[in-house]
Amino acid sequence: MTIHDMDSLSFYHSQHPEVETPEVQEEVTEAEDIEAEKDEEEEEDEDEDEDDDEDEEEGTDPFDELKEECTKTAACAPYVHHFHECVERVTAEMEEEDYAHKAYKEDCVEEFFHLQHCVNDCAAPKLFYKLK
Repeated sequence: MTIHDMDSLSFYHSQHPEVETPEVQEEVTEAEDIEAEKDEEEEEDEDEDEDDDEDEEEGTDPFDELKEECTKTAACAPYVHHFHECVERVTAEMEEEDYAHKAYKEDCVEEFFHLQHCVNDCAAPKLFYKLK
């Protein structure tokens, strides 16, 4: 192919972009093959990473364990009691027929926050001794 032929092809493609020459088609096919190979390699790497994750045991959060212990302490027992009383009261109230029409619907947000405050105050100082 001469330079004149190349210029003619360029001009032709500028006028008819939907038509591809065999050379351009080969380049596109090669680029697609390379991308497909990369995608396959990435998928294999991801599969290997997933296998590695399955082998490792997930540790438990020591803070969750400490909070569970703290809910059973004497210091937090009154807050646990008040929270459970409130939940029972609200649940019973929700079962009433006219519940949907009540102007005030009680929730247990205040009791919940008091309980969480107590549990966090109990668990937080112990947490740093359990961290590695």
